[in-house]
Amino acid sequence: MISVDEKTGITARSRKYPDQPAGPGRRARREFEYIRHGTVTITAALDVHTGQVLTHTIARNDSDTFIGFLRQLDATIPAGQQIHLVMDNGSSHTSKKTRAWPAARPRFAVHHTPEHTSWLNQVELFFSTLTRRLLRHGQFTSREKLTERIDDFVLDYDEHAAKPYRWTYDGSPLKAT
Repeated sequence: MISVDEKTGITARSRKYPDQPAGPGRRARREFEYIRHGTVTITAALDVHTGQVLTHTIARNDSDTFIGFLRQLDATIPAGQQIHLVMDNGSSHTSKKTRAWPAARPRFAVHHTPEHTSWLNQVELFFSTLTRRLLRHGQFTSREKLTERIDDFVLDYDEHAAKPYRWTYDGSPLKAT
């Protein structure tokens, strides 16, 4: 099963002033002002059985771009293996053109998350990992540097950290405290 989604608006930014390292009795300090160097959007596919991720930087988030990514998945995954796609109801996933592409390929089975529940899509867990480990405190002086760092992160993640995410929610109602 493959979980697919996009992460849009990843900002390449650097701090206007350098960070001040921690010292005896003083925390590290980071200035709040930053310089924007543009944004990057990535499409990602997470193999829910292995935890490995395939990402691709995209210029536009439209049906043609998404179908191009599906073609890449089709070429990457061994022939004869069934591909179950789990994705949200974004416009690039539900357009007439996008719906027709996997429908014409018997090895693809598409499953959409219910509306307003994209958090059920496990690739969102990878996006959270990417944000916490790289993006939140990273400084990137250009879109190209940001893309390069994301690619390096994904390669390292797939090699050393990839494992299936384990769901811990058991379906019972949450209690108010």
